[in-house]
Amino acid sequence: MNIEDTYKTIEGVSEGMFKDRGSKFISVAFPVTTEEEVKQRLDELRKKYHDARHHCYAYILDADKSVYRINDDGEPSGTAGRPIHGQLLSNDLTGVLIVVIRYFGGTKLGVSGLINAYRAAAKEAIESNKIITKTIHDVYGLNFKYEGMNDVMRIIKEEGLNIISQQFELQCSIEYSVRKKNADFAYERFSKIKDLRIKYLRTL
Repeated sequence: MNIEDTYKTIEGVSEGMFKDRGSKFISVAFPVTTEEEVKQRLDELRKKYHDARHHCYAYILDADKSVYRINDDGEPSGTAGRPIHGQLLSNDLTGVLIVVIRYFGGTKLGVSGLINAYRAAAKEAIESNKIITKTIHDVYGLNFKYEGMNDVMRIIKEEGLNIISQQFELQCSIEYSVRKKNADFAYERFSKIKDLRIKYLRTL
């Protein structure tokens, strides 16, 4: 079974700029992991650019891109958030928020002009950044008797697992992370150890 366990995101914060007929579009791209983080970033920008007319944005979260949102912030429907979102999709990015702040220049740009401006500003912010590939890891918890220690540690070493936390007493516990595509094989090996319980905890 071929498990896709990598995704593309951006390395850090970056900015872009696009101007058209007096209107100025300032774009900012952030790496984000939660909707709470998105809200914090939006609040920061609204304070910093409090005199701007629009703060339009789009974001995609999670490795499977299942969480996303598009916001036109008062611009005509489909002219701002959607072209920003389109740039995230065309670069195959997730874990990214792009906000485009508009200062109105007095001349209306029309639907096609707005779409082009928001797309170009978002593109500029992405191109000013560095796209990186990250690996998805699953975290598991082990509970076992002290007598099973040697078997457990051998598997951890042979499978190259990363120990997050460990507690060794009569009843031992270990929390480890493993690359998603290798998770099932490690799980099977641990399952064969007598009196050991293994449980999936979360995904990183």
